Formats: sequence, C-alpha cells, structure tokens
Amino acid sequence: MTQSLRLALINRARRFRGSAFITITIIFFALALASPEVASAQNGPPLFSYEELVRLSEEETLSAPLAAKLKTLLTTPFVNNSATARGIRPLKPSSLRLGGKFLRVAQWNIERGLEFEAVAAALADGERFAALLDRKKYPRGEGRANVLRQAALLKEADVIVLNEVDWGLKRSGYRNVAAELAAALDMNYAYGVEFVEVDPVQLGTEQFAGAKESDRRELVRRIRVEPSRLRALHGTAILSRYLLENVRLVPFEFQGHDWYADERKGVAPFERGKRTVSERVFLEKVTREVRRGGRTTLFADINDPEIPGGRATIVATHLEARTEPKNRARQLNELLSTLRDIPHPVILAGDMNTSTQDMTPTSLRREIKKRLGDERFWVEQGVKYATGVGLLLDVVKGGVSLSRTHGDPTVRSVKFVAENPEAGFFDDLKDFRFADGGAFDFRGDAARTSNGRAGLLANSNERAKKGFTTTYAVSRTIGPTGKYKLDWIFVKPHPATGGGERPYRFAPHFGRTLEELNNSVADRISDHNPVIVDLPFDEPPEKAKLKR
Repeated sequence: MTQSLRLALINRARRFRGSAFITITIIFFALALASPEVASAQNGPPLFSYEELVRLSEEETLSAPLAAKLKTLLTTPFVNNSATARGIRPLKPSSLRLGGKFLRVAQWNIERGLEFEAVAAALADGERFAALLDRKKYPRGEGRANVLRQAALLKEADVIVLNEVDWGLKRSGYRNVAAELAAALDMNYAYGVEFVEVDPVQLGTEQFAGAKESDRRELVRRIRVEPSRLRALHGTAILSRYLLENVRLVPFEFQGHDWYADERKGVAPFERGKRTVSERVFLEKVTREVRRGGRTTLFADINDPEIPGGRATIVATHLEARTEPKNRARQLNELLSTLRDIPHPVILAGDMNTSTQDMTPTSLRREIKKRLGDERFWVEQGVKYATGVGLLLDVVKGGVSLSRTHGDPTVRSVKFVAENPEAGFFDDLKDFRFADGGAFDFRGDAARTSNGRAGLLANSNERAKKGFTTTYAVSRTIGPTGKYKLDWIFVKPHPATGGGERPYRFAPHFGRTLEELNNSVADRISDHNPVIVDLPFDEPPEKAKLKR
C-alpha cells in the first residue's frame, strides 16, 4: 500500500462518524499494510544500502558498479502521479482581476524540511497552521489575519517547486519529505537527487578524534543513526495537481564547487592557526558538508487545453552558492541552452543564490541546525567549543553587506564605483531568446503587481521600496540581519504573434513574497521565504480594469 493511500484511509477513518471500533479498525488496517518507505523506490532508481553510503564517504575513487549506480541516481528522477490516478484535478482558482481562471505557481526553499509540520500545514491545512502560529507575535488582529491570508494563497498553488528537500536523513526525522508533502497535499510529485549526503557526521561514523574524551563519547552517541532508515538524499522536488510528464533530471556539467573533494580538505590553514585543537575539531566537523553529486535541474511538463499551446514546462533549479557570481552565470547559460528549443511556455523557478558574492550569509547556529537538526544540544556545544570562533565564522562566510545589491542583484554594474558582479546573470537572462522568438517576461507594470510598485521583473517577483522583497534572511552575530533576494520565478509566456503590444495571457501577474507566513512561527519555518505568481489562462482585462 502506498503512503498516500494509507494517509487517505487514515484521514477518512478520522472523519468517520460511526463507532470508534470501526475507526480504529480502518486505521490499524492502513498501518499494518503500509510500506516501511513513504514511497517505494520502484518509480525511480535503486537506493544505496548503508554499507554503500559508507563506501561513498570513505573511497575517493569508486568502483565501476558503485560509480554507475551513483550516476543513475543523480540523473534519474523519482516520479509519482498517484494523485491524478485517484481523480485529483487542478484547482484552477479564478480571479476577476485576471478575467477568469489562472495557474498559481509557488517556489520555496524549505531548508531540508527541518520544520516539516509547519511546511505541510502552511501548504495544506489552514486550521492546523493557525494553531502553529507564534501567539506572542500574532495573538489576534490584522497581523494574524494577514498570515492566514498568505497561507490561503499558498494553498491554491497547483504547481510547487521545492528546493533543499531531504529523504531519509536523521536531521529531518528520516522523512521522505517530497513524498510526505505530496501525500498531505494530495498532489503528484517528482523528485531529483542533488546530493547524496555522505559526511561522516550524517552517516554516524564520525569519531571526533582530538576532542576531550568525555565530550567525544557524547558527541559520537548524538550522531548515531538508524542504518535501515538512512537514505541520505537531498534534492529538488516539483509537486503538482497536474499530471507530471516527460520528467527528467539534468545535472550541470559545470559545478562551481566540489562538495566531495573540497569539503574533505577541511577549513583553510589560516583558520586552523586561530583555534585550539578542540575548537577546530568541533567546528570543522559540524560545518563541513561532504556530499556526492552537484547542482542540478528537474524538468517536468504539464498538459492542459487552457494553457497556451496546451503544454508548459516546469524547470526547477538550484544554482551554486559556494562560488563566484560569474560561475552562477555560467550555470545559467548552460541551463538556457537546454531550454532554447522549447516551443511552449516555460516556468523557471528555484533558489538561484544571487547573493552577489561567493557565499550566502549565515550564522553558526543556523549552520548547525541545517546539518544536525537537534539544535539545542549542538548549539550549546558550539558555544562551548567555538566561542569567538563562531563570531569569526559569520564574518568569513559572506560578511555584512551594506551595498545596494543585497536586495536587488539586478541593478546595473558601475565599474570602480558601484560594481554588481551578479548583473551579468540578469543581462544574459533578459537577452536570451528561445528558438520561436519567445523570451522571459521582464515586465513590471504597476497594475499587474501585488503592491503597485513598478519596475523590472515586478510582475513576477515582488518589489520593495528599494529593490526586491528579499527571500532569504539569517540573524547575524555581527551587524543587522542578513537579507538577500535569492529565490526567483521567471516565465516565458506563449510567444506573441503579429505586431502590437505583447499579450498578457499566461504572463506573470501579482508576484508575491510570503514573508509574514514564513516568520509566523517561532524561529521561522525556513531561512527562505516562499514566493508565488499567477498566470492567467486567458488574456486578462486592460490595466485600468485591473486596478479596480
């Protein structure tokens, strides 16, 4: 029995108004027949055993069979269209401002799924989400109502692109996050593996040699894993109420950072000289990320007669953070070359790490949480072992940006005066043309934005008073909270035919960043805010009517 069917049975049992005995019997039946995995691997490539994961961690040069299995996993998506098989159809919400029905698309980097319950509730269950809200922040009134309105908007998305999605890691409760979210939302899903997490800390093999013996034993105990549940996968997902077709997973040929070789080297020598042995041991182990794989793009087509041309391609990508902006532009151009011949609408979404530097800002506490999940214990260890060093980590990994680019990486670069190393990325995207003459929509008409602010890309991505509403934020040890615009949705509508102004059918409208929703629970749901955009199936009203 699939997990989605099991959950459906349980939910129906809970709603059953008959005897408690019948309810309990149905639930017991569903649980008894449940597969140990949330979704079986039969709709995707074979998974690694625990012994193979250890070999992936320890063996720099892999045997031919193991290397081939890794390549298959990194190039073959998992696909589950069981929601459509059960009769689920797209919501296709309707709006007077858009003149009828539309497709709402959402994108969210969910930070591994560490706060799974909050993510699931925000996407699917308004009542459960309301119960999770931080009562100190939102006891009642307009602020709370606004958060719930944002949750209602997110719930109407028929296509959701998710970055940083775990499968079978201790830090996220060994969940198959994509499959469980799809089951909770009653949606189809596709999942592409970006990395196999083979760091000794994630595999439970790290011995923390060099730490004090009394501490070492406790650290080793804390990272112990359940080998039978460990899958060690991390990647990108597309959830959809549309049938997902022609799904493919394409890793970038160019990788700006080697997550296996470079991470195994440990911290830079100049850093080692500033730490005691115990400080160095702890900090190296908990901030290192040894992984097999690299940045990738997950593609899927959706078909519907109301979409111009009957088809649209969803392109879910994740560009490299630990590299220079010019290398992200290189990855972008590699991706664009694969899109050139697509003759129908394209929706490109994801965490593109457009931070204007070679590392997104971070903090020691957030880094520990990302890797280990068990935040309280490990943060206490961080304070114990890395007091002062944690402060240094914040400065090394990005610094505090006071430049004009942190909220608007699209601004023009002025050499020697106000340089923007990310500008080329957006220039290339704006200048790109598909083989049919189509282009990504860079328009920003005030009447077609969520807040009345015009400007480049304002229709598809919410602008703020200055630049864009930022999508990434981490509290810093030094200076203010680091905020950057890293997450984007870009849309190629159906190409215009004939002369005159380009039509607005299936063009982006009312792009929004759901910052209040993401910050409505204690310590936030994710370090990234979700974003949404609406694509009308028919030509929407004129600008004057849109304002009403």
